[in-house]
Amino acid sequence: MKFQAFVPFATYPEANADALAAHAAAVAAGIGVTIRAVAINADIPDVSNALSKLLLDTPKLIRQAEAASRQQGRHLLALVKEKSDLAGVDLTTAVVNAPIAALGEAAALDARYSDLSLVGWEAGNTTSRAIAEAVIFGSGRPAILLPELWEPSPFDHVAIAWDGSRVAARAVADARLFLERATRILVLTVLDEKPLKEKAAGERLATALRERGLNAEAFEIMAQDCPIAETLQQTTIEKGGQLLVMGGYGHSRLRDFVLGGATQGVLSDLLMPVLLSH
Repeated sequence: MKFQAFVPFATYPEANADALAAHAAAVAAGIGVTIRAVAINADIPDVSNALSKLLLDTPKLIRQAEAASRQQGRHLLALVKEKSDLAGVDLTTAVVNAPIAALGEAAALDARYSDLSLVGWEAGNTTSRAIAEAVIFGSGRPAILLPELWEPSPFDHVAIAWDGSRVAARAVADARLFLERATRILVLTVLDEKPLKEKAAGERLATALRERGLNAEAFEIMAQDCPIAETLQQTTIEKGGQLLVMGGYGHSRLRDFVLGGATQGVLSDLLMPVLLSH
């Protein structure tokens, strides 16, 4: 059985960048998985108000918005097919229509039927961020955030953000597909961000990974006055890492998400591909 990666494409009001199609195909080819790409189109309810029809012609504006969403969806699905064909990746596509307020929920529901998600991230794109948050916290599957400006490369060197917590342990388990392929694994533990329940927790995980035949080493760092998410990403980049694995801290409240500091920082300023698992 082949693993399947779910790729949700935001189409409205802010669409994902074209780069997501190439990024997703490159990652899928690198780890030997198939892709299920889904265009998440906006379904806008009609406004039955005589004044709105008279002054703004609201029904026409709604039709135009929905048409723009669907056109963008067709464009992104065609693009990911082109990139997948070039990369030799098996692809299936689908279209999902949902109210604007429920686009993230629609993506999270679909993501439950795949093994992991590849989610696009563009600076300032609130639609793609909403979908990313919903998939991370609502799908029960790991998600890799792929920044728009990333230059695809094999995930040969993987870093793990480790604090010994349940969420971090879940992330390590969910990253097995990448850890088994990595030539080097770096276990990062931040010492001054919060109290740790166990001393030398990073070295303990690195030892456990080495016992499984993986090339892992522990590295302790200090955040000092730097945001924890920036510290983890910058350290990973400086050490030559191509993928950062970390637990997604937070919970949903209605359609809003209350995020942990590191998770909030990654979603606000993504510097590299990050696998988040909740």
